[in-house]
Amino acid sequence: MIDPVERFLNYLTVEKGLSPNTLDAYRRDILKFREYLKENGRKITNFKKDDLVSFIDKLRNSGNQASTLARHIASLRGFCKFLLIEGIIKEDPIENLSTPKGWKRIPKIIGIEEVSILLSTPGGQKLSLRDRAMLATIYSSGLRASEVVNIKMGDINFEGGFLRVKGKGSKERVVPINDAAIGTIVNYIEESRPQILKKRTSEYLFLAKGGKPMTRQRLWQLIKKYSAGLSIEISPHTLRHCFASHLLDGGADLRALQKMLGHTDISTTQIYTKVTPERLRKIHKEHHPRG
Repeated sequence: MIDPVERFLNYLTVEKGLSPNTLDAYRRDILKFREYLKENGRKITNFKKDDLVSFIDKLRNSGNQASTLARHIASLRGFCKFLLIEGIIKEDPIENLSTPKGWKRIPKIIGIEEVSILLSTPGGQKLSLRDRAMLATIYSSGLRASEVVNIKMGDINFEGGFLRVKGKGSKERVVPINDAAIGTIVNYIEESRPQILKKRTSEYLFLAKGGKPMTRQRLWQLIKKYSAGLSIEISPHTLRHCFASHLLDGGADLRALQKMLGHTDISTTQIYTKVTPERLRKIHKEHHPRG
């Protein structure tokens, strides 16, 4: 009999078309739960709601962030639904397990001035043009790390000011990119990219040494290095949060932002309406009779 976890992952690959990164997350979450069950004398096809609750409590007590807990619940919810459909279990043990209020954390961001400092930090190195272009692209278009490293040369419309990206679930979307970011990309393509390729060819825009595509891990390392000295430690996703929050502060429409970020559910986008006091002060000033 095929391992039910592998059957589920095959199902997600074939039927749902999920990305390798998402599949890896599902695999890690479910295998961690299976190991927990094994330690407590249970099997992955024979567990109850109490097992799920105690597993999540263990994760929370171990200092995991709210987003990590919510992701584990989502992974296990999908797995349980699959087991039910396949007739492996008769009742869904996670059916009435809700995500507690407050688990959705308000994203941490930096202000516009600090973003400007970050974008101008790379310098004095052969690869600084590439790094400036990557940072500018993430902040200009609100991309995920996996999206920016997978941009191909043909994905950018320089004249139209937009680029095509492939997001979660291999869903494509078109997002705007501002002139400043385009300028940094053009400089990188003309001056730095040929030096990295050294007569080799590649369809990917952002390249690592040896002409290979950039990786998410390397992008994380670079941003961690360049953000040293800022008010908070940031990641590629922090820049995505900044993109969303700063657009809303400037009066952007929530539905338009949802499309740009590639969110399926607008409730995911609504978290950004709670982020900055600047937005509240702006609304107060514009609408209060004595603002």
